[in-house]
Amino acid sequence: MKYGESTFDILYLIFAIVFGCILIIKHKDKTALLFGIMALVLGLGDAFHLIPRVISYFIGDELVFWKGLGKLITSITMTIFYLLLEMARRQIKGDDSIWPFVTMAILAAIRLGLCAFPQNEWFVLPSSYLWGIYRNIPFVFIGGLTVFLWFRDLRSTKPFRIVYLLVALSFAFYLVTVLGASYVPMLGMMMLPKTVCYIVMIVNFVQYNRSLE
Repeated sequence: MKYGESTFDILYLIFAIVFGCILIIKHKDKTALLFGIMALVLGLGDAFHLIPRVISYFIGDELVFWKGLGKLITSITMTIFYLLLEMARRQIKGDDSIWPFVTMAILAAIRLGLCAFPQNEWFVLPSSYLWGIYRNIPFVFIGGLTVFLWFRDLRSTKPFRIVYLLVALSFAFYLVTVLGASYVPMLGMMMLPKTVCYIVMIVNFVQYNRSLE
């Protein structure tokens, strides 16, 4: 697991960051630029969490502080990612309604506020299980609203027809980890298929930009 997971994590980070930069540099419209920013936010945010995890495998040190800081930063960047994804949907669909973004922004503010509480015990191993659930409640609502909107508006639009499914699967895998990994550590491996969902999503972003040529 040490070598396999570490290799996967590093390749994913390189993929997300490189293609994020490519989309930013070679974007054909504002939506493709937004996708590039999203990929970069995803890759750089996850780097704070995954790099200490990889290093800890090889030095025999849990790096509790750095892993905790990485989880906190990733919680923030993932929240931002979904706000940007909603902005992208609005641009693609030409949707002028404000309520979805406002709703997500409120949920995001609640989530980030919950992340700021010391009860999360970010820098303690193990961190608080209950607060791990509390801070993810508004995040799950963000995910549910995202799935609904992308299914309603873009399920028949190439290359976005499966984005709603990728979001739904990523949240399903994530929730298995959040709810079960403290009791069954192997469930933490569900973060790997979750990451695959984001890789496919980035591929969709690249396909969109290429379709504009």
